[in-house]
Amino acid sequence: MVKLRLHVFVQGFVQGVGFRYHLRRVALSNGVNGWVRNLPDGRVEAVLEGEEEAVRRVLAWCRRGPSSAKVDSIAFSEEPYRGEFKTFEIRWW
Repeated sequence: MVKLRLHVFVQGFVQGVGFRYHLRRVALSNGVNGWVRNLPDGRVEAVLEGEEEAVRRVLAWCRRGPSSAKVDSIAFSEEPYRGEFKTFEIRWW
């Protein structure tokens, strides 16, 4: 099975709407590890690691977010898979 790591930035009305909490739930339910955090400029940043299909499902969810969010754009880059995470966490820094 192919493993994938993506570094994701989501822009729009994505802070204060539960985006990070919903993303954590979606990631965990798909077996994806990593982290998510808010950025000072209003974007949400995340790192997703796991089986390629699962990571792509979570990325697809990020394109729309929870119903309370309005995603304007998403940018992501593929990075070498490291397997460094044991779960998916919300970061505060």
